Amino acid sequence: MGAVVSIIGLELAPMAAQMAGFAPWPAQVGQTVQPFIFQMNVVIVSSFTLLVGLFGSVLFRGFLQVIPILFAVIAGYLLALTMGMVNTLPISQAAWLALPKFQAPVFDLTAIMIIAPACLVVLAEHISHLIVTGKITGADLMEKPGLHRSLLGDGISNFISGFAGSPPNTTYGENIGVMAITRVYSVWVIRGAALLAIMFSLSGKVSAAISSIPEAVMGGITMLLYGVIAVQGFRIFVEQKVDFSKNSNMVLGAITFVAGLSGAGINIGSVQLKGMALSAVVGIVLSLGFWGFRKAGLMNDEE
Repeated sequence: MGAVVSIIGLELAPMAAQMAGFAPWPAQVGQTVQPFIFQMNVVIVSSFTLLVGLFGSVLFRGFLQVIPILFAVIAGYLLALTMGMVNTLPISQAAWLALPKFQAPVFDLTAIMIIAPACLVVLAEHISHLIVTGKITGADLMEKPGLHRSLLGDGISNFISGFAGSPPNTTYGENIGVMAITRVYSVWVIRGAALLAIMFSLSGKVSAAISSIPEAVMGGITMLLYGVIAVQGFRIFVEQKVDFSKNSNMVLGAITFVAGLSGAGINIGSVQLKGMALSAVVGIVLSLGFWGFRKAGLMNDEE
């Protein structure tokens, strides 16, 4: 599981670097590869945001110690604003009160088959995030509230979300990264954040302001957050005292990492397993196989 958790962060890391202006975006299908253009203003903003988040996490005290990520995003936004990288016109044109658009669900078998692999991704991500959150908070979340209740809540929220025309819900590694940095684990704080998010969704100006945050700002801060997720995966290896001198552990970790980070994919009709979903499936299948071999006394590292 540590490998899958690390892959969550490592798989997203290139996107953070691309948003931050340190790497080129991949060419789309049918497009020619364009030469990478170094944009100094993007790099300045992303680097400034990243540095504020980095140093704020280790230097801030008091209330600022709780919000280094928010402080870094605001600081990066203000810098981008002074550099003319923020389009404020949509904010001024947006209404203060704007209800979200709801849409009834439509049954489409083709769309269902295409998005079906996301279930594997969400399932693996949910379990990984529950383990990581438990390690961060020092609580056994697999026991209380329990994986079965956690997955049930996730499923019910997706069910309700779909009938409201909203995209599927999932746990987010970025939020876990924020908890690891701020060390704020209170359920009441999370509930308060959820209520604020609902209130903000009803304000057109707030939504427009959030949408106006430049990619450079988000790229800088996500370089930190995605890195934290990857490190939490390695932390699982350390705390579980995984012995990589055993061939079974070594090859299991090796193949799981390669499956998730090499770009390999398996197509089953219109369904594709790739990245974290593929690594999770490969890891589970290999783990079950090794468990069977171990029960049969065939493993050479048990001698």
